[in-house]
Formats: sequence, structure tokens, C-alpha cells
Amino acid sequence: MQNIRNFSIIAHIDHGKSTLSDRLIQATHIVSDRDFQDQILDSMDIERERGITIKSQTVCLPYKAQNGKPYILNLIDTPGHVDFTYEVSRALAACEGALLLIDASQGVEAQTLANLYLAMEHNLEIIPVINKIDLPSADIERVKQQIGADLGLDPEGALLVSAKEGIGIDRLFEAIVERLPPPSGDPEAALKALIFDSHYDPYRGTVVYFRVMDGRLRAGDVVRFMSNGAVHKVEEVGIFQLRQIPAPELSAGQVGYLTAGIKTVSDTRSGDTITLAGRPCAAPLPGFKEAKPVVFSSIYPVASDDYEELAIALEKLKLNDAAIVYEKDTSVALGFGFRCGFLGLLHLEVVQERLEREYGLSLILTAPSVRYRIRMRDGDEITIDNPALYPDPTRIENTLEPFIRATIIVPDRYMGAVMKLCLERRGTNTNYQYLTSDRLEMVFELPLAEVIYDFYDRLKSITQGYGSFDYDLLDYRETDLVKLDILINGERVDALSQLVHRDGAVPRARVACEKIKEEIPRQMFKIAVQGAIGGTIIARETVSPLRKDVLAKCYGGDVTRKRKLLEKQKKGKKRMKMVGKVMIPQSAFLAVLKTDTD
Repeated sequence: MQNIRNFSIIAHIDHGKSTLSDRLIQATHIVSDRDFQDQILDSMDIERERGITIKSQTVCLPYKAQNGKPYILNLIDTPGHVDFTYEVSRALAACEGALLLIDASQGVEAQTLANLYLAMEHNLEIIPVINKIDLPSADIERVKQQIGADLGLDPEGALLVSAKEGIGIDRLFEAIVERLPPPSGDPEAALKALIFDSHYDPYRGTVVYFRVMDGRLRAGDVVRFMSNGAVHKVEEVGIFQLRQIPAPELSAGQVGYLTAGIKTVSDTRSGDTITLAGRPCAAPLPGFKEAKPVVFSSIYPVASDDYEELAIALEKLKLNDAAIVYEKDTSVALGFGFRCGFLGLLHLEVVQERLEREYGLSLILTAPSVRYRIRMRDGDEITIDNPALYPDPTRIENTLEPFIRATIIVPDRYMGAVMKLCLERRGTNTNYQYLTSDRLEMVFELPLAEVIYDFYDRLKSITQGYGSFDYDLLDYRETDLVKLDILINGERVDALSQLVHRDGAVPRARVACEKIKEEIPRQMFKIAVQGAIGGTIIARETVSPLRKDVLAKCYGGDVTRKRKLLEKQKKGKKRMKMVGKVMIPQSAFLAVLKTDTD
């Protein structure tokens, strides 16, 4: 155990985490140059294209130190986005130390701070690493000052590396060996192991990633998962070296995988404790909690014939991503679909892209919403996330919505623009402080419903890309909620309904009506597109009709003849409006999703 080091790399998005992992893997020669590819730990196409890590990976690096001793370095890679904070916390619980990566040109960002606090909660030894020192815009002295002032770490202990050029990698390896503590644990005690991730293999079932805290685990042992009491016989244990390498046993301090013919990923929950069925440990490891969805949206196939394919695709995706929650849903306008819950907006986008790419589906998503609590006059409390389930307003006592604490770090020249944006979104400024002479940390309490639309994009545009944003959920607070309906030709379209705050209903309705008007093709009759709260119309746009020139055949002659033809046309249009149906194109549903209240 003295020669094992378990560590993680934590960083803000785009600070070079995957590139540094690549250099560490190349330096230990566990993969040949012919088989190597950039972002080797990112296995999904979406991860490579967006430059983000969605699914955390693990790799076991053999390293011979300068003192001649062989070491095993277990790198537990973590996702970098705020949606996956729980997965990051479980991966950190399996480590003793962390490399805190900071971009030499960008400096300390919001998620750098959030990840540091997360690592401190788990009492990890932290080594600050300044990356991208080869860039012309690198300002190493400024970043060192930030490490001392903002993070409270020793700036002199910071390592200087360039993951892209491979500069400083040898010194980094030595620092991991010298400065990070070895794992503690008793190999002879009852088995206690922490699950920090899992993935589905179509041939072997669920492959569980775990760290052994105490005891030993061998193939053939019968294990119990403590959160759900499931019992399985272990078929194989082993370690990761970019592929799975079987091992005779894993003991305290080691990180590896097991297979046991487990049918679904949702049985193996992140943060759960594994123990032996015959010799269980006294208590599970602390910190386990169920993954709770935060953002909700309905998914429908563009062609209603694809409903069965969508059902199969969601079932298969659920095997790989246990955080998705879904149930059947129907809409008059869109037919059959599924109401899905996601960890956040990025998670929603990733699921949509995976369904479209991996399963070849064309999808429509309804406007994302959050979960509201509604207290009724008769004393009942209901929870809804779907506008279709919104009860009669006369029966409602009050409504509660979730709030978040948002931490935004920006250069101080953007302070006014960020303040304006947050106040527009019903935010309250709790405090702000200068981290350095020109960088500001602002803390706002905001309704989650106002953030899930386009808040992050707006923040990035008004701060020219310099603003960084991190949030955590607070509590539920009272709100004035209304259901905004969209009527087309007097008919309510349920798939376009939204739950909004009363103050923002009129601008939201106006924008939605304008966007739908642009998308609906013109008919021979006038089409009204209206936004309504209950029976009150609050916004309207009109799609003007096409006009057939019925006077073309009249050349000269009496005006009464022309008037007669026009009257006949008018009656025809009136009759057509009564029986005519307006086909709403798919693009109209997508246009409402891209609502921006500018």
C-alpha cells in the first residue's frame, strides 16, 4: 500500500485536464504510439467534439520513481461540468490527493473554486498545477498570486507544466509520489468498497468501478450492495490500463473493476458500498445519495411511427446513464412521447445528441421546466414538472419554486452588465468580493427556472467569454406562477405551454408568438397566434392570409360585378376558416425552445 497513489485531476472546463491525462498515460508507456489518440480517456464522440468530459474514466499508471521504487498511480478522471457534481464528489471520495489544474492565461475560475472546496471536504492533499505555460498570453506570476489569495494554497508549491508540449511532466510524477499520501485501510478487515462509477457492456453486463477501502475481493466472492441489498456472485475483478486487465484479487487501497452479470446500471448506484454477503462490514461508507433530476422536458419523435424506436433507445441509454428518469407522456399536438428528468441543461443536451446520433432518431423537445411544489386550498401538496398537470388556479393556495446559489467570477469591468442580467432574472445579490484588484466574485440567489433557459449563453456573451459560473441548489421559495398557453387559431397547443413567473409572462408570450408566426406557413385565411393566461389574451401575432386575385378575369365593366366577386371570396374565406386546420411545422416547436427575452 505504501507504493500506491490514488489521485484525481480537477479543473474548470477547458483548462487542459484531458490533455494532461494524455501526457501522463504516454509517459508511462501503457499504450503504444500507434494506438494512441488525443483525449484517449474520452470515449464518446460528443466529449471529443465539445472538449468536455461527461463520463469519468479510470486508468492505472505504473511508474518507476527516481529513488528506484516502482509505484502504482491510479488516476480517477472526473467530469468537469457543474451538472455532474455528485459524480465528481464520489470520484474524489475514492482518492487521497488531487491535482488542481489552473490555466496560466485564464487564472482561477468559478469551478476551480467549487472543485477546490469539494476536494477540501474530502480532506484531500492538493497540488496546484499551472498549465499552458507555453502560451504567449500566460501570466504565471498573476496566477501564483491568485493561488495564494483566492485559494489559500502555497503558490511556491505550484508546479509549472505544459500538457500540450509535455513540459514539466517528470516533475509532476515525482510530486505525486512525494507529496500525496498513500492509501490507508486494513486488508484483513471486512470488505468495504466504494462504487464511484459503472458502465454497461452488452456482453458482460454492468462493469462496476470501485475503490477498496478495507478488506479484499476475489473472483467467486458473493457481494452485497448496501443501498438496495442486491446480492451477486463476482465473476471477475481487475484493474484498468485503458483496457480491463483481470487480477487474482484487489485489496485495501486499490482501484479496479468487477463484473457479476448485473443486468442494469441503475442497480449499481454511484456512492454505494460493496461488502461481502457472508462477512458484511458494520456500516456503509458515508455520502451516498440518490441522483435527483433537476430539469424536466418531454421528448417526442418527429415521426409518430418512431415511438417504439424511441422507447427502445431510451431503455438502452438508461443502461449506460443511470441518471436519466423517464415516464410515458402524450400530447394532442405531438402524439406519444416521454417525460424525462435530467441533472441539468448540459445533461439534457448530451442525452438528446446521443439519442439522435447513436440511434438515428429525429426528436422534438418541449421547453425545459423545473419541479414546482403547489399547496392546495384543501391542505394537499403536489409536485409538478409538466405544464399539462397544472391544477385549476382557484384551488391553489400558493406555489414554491427551487432556488440556487450562483457564484459568478468576472473581471470587474463587467460588474454592471452581470448585475443587470441577474436582476432581470429575479436574482438577489447576497454579496460580492474582490479576489484580486480587477477580478470579482459575485454571489446571487436565483430561481432555477430563470437559469435553465439561456442564462449561461447570455452570461458568456455579456462578459465576452470571461465570466465563469457555478451553482448549487438551495431550497424552495414562494413564487407567483402562471401557466402560459399558446393558442393557434383559437386552439390550445399543449406542447407549447410553459409554467412561468407572472412578471415574465408577457415578454415570454410575445417572443413565443413572434417566433411561431415566422414558422407557420401562410394559408388562404388569417391565422391568429395568441399567448394566454387562463382566459386572458396577453400577446398576439397574426399570420396574414394569401390572397387569390379573383378580379384578374374582370377587364373593365361595372364595379358591382367586382364587388360581387370580392364578397363571394370573403364568404369562402370565412367558411374555410371554420373548417380549416393549421398544420404546425416541427420548426415552430424548436423555435419556442430558443426563446431569448432580448
